[in-house]
Amino acid sequence: MNNYFLSVLLGIVEGLTEFLPVSSTAHLRIAEALLHIDLTDAYWKMYTIVIQLGAILALCLLFMGRIVEFMRTFPKGENGNRNFFTHPISLTLIAFAFTAGPSLLLKKMISKNLENITTMALALLIGGIVMWIVDAWTVRHEAGTIDVEEMSLWQAIWIGLCQTLSAVFPGTSRSMSTIAAGQMVGLTRATALEFSFLISIPTMIADTFYDLCKEVLHHSKTAEVVAPLVMNTERWIVLAIGFAVSFIVALGVVEWFLQWVRKHGLVLFAVYRIILAILLLTLGKNLLGM
Repeated sequence: MNNYFLSVLLGIVEGLTEFLPVSSTAHLRIAEALLHIDLTDAYWKMYTIVIQLGAILALCLLFMGRIVEFMRTFPKGENGNRNFFTHPISLTLIAFAFTAGPSLLLKKMISKNLENITTMALALLIGGIVMWIVDAWTVRHEAGTIDVEEMSLWQAIWIGLCQTLSAVFPGTSRSMSTIAAGQMVGLTRATALEFSFLISIPTMIADTFYDLCKEVLHHSKTAEVVAPLVMNTERWIVLAIGFAVSFIVALGVVEWFLQWVRKHGLVLFAVYRIILAILLLTLGKNLLGM
């Protein structure tokens, strides 16, 4: 298949799935297997990391106004009742810290699970069931936290710890784990979703640059040696296409997702996850060769 067309397809997959609670990692792995992409090739490893930056840039652009407002009101908050540890900026960074710490400690397990189709399928299945139950429970119980300005330190810590699951078990979904975790501790759908997007920014930036450095730069003597990455004009264009498509698609998806969840909840995504998981468990190895 033409590499330019291939890049468009992968950019669409990344942009569509990065912020939906369906796991972009699982969908990229499925797409790469179906398209017969050699994942041991240094270029394609780097490519799948870089196109995430397009989705991150889209999210930063969409939330720029909210972020600027948070910075303006730091540390007292909009209502003057926050402090250095409970302001939304601090809560976002604290949640990130409680994700990054365990993830670094468990990085060997993370690498092991990345190519395991059974792990991905089970994570999709269990995550879909949990998301469905939590969302249904939230509808029947009045949430106490209707704005990120009202969140507590312990809510942020809990969400950060739960987000670790998405790093350890590909298929869990960063978005699913943070939204469901937020709803479990009293956040409304809208508040859990907004905090999910906020915590995605530092988490994805850190993940992306960590993985990029690991793949592109030479390691120390004790680390795995990465073959030199050879770039040419075509490869730069393919990379730019994937980045641009991911950015444009993510812009539309985030706006749509915000509106959909406020009106309809998360059941649609839970059902999709469960169906996809069943297909992977029954047909995945034959169809994908993973």
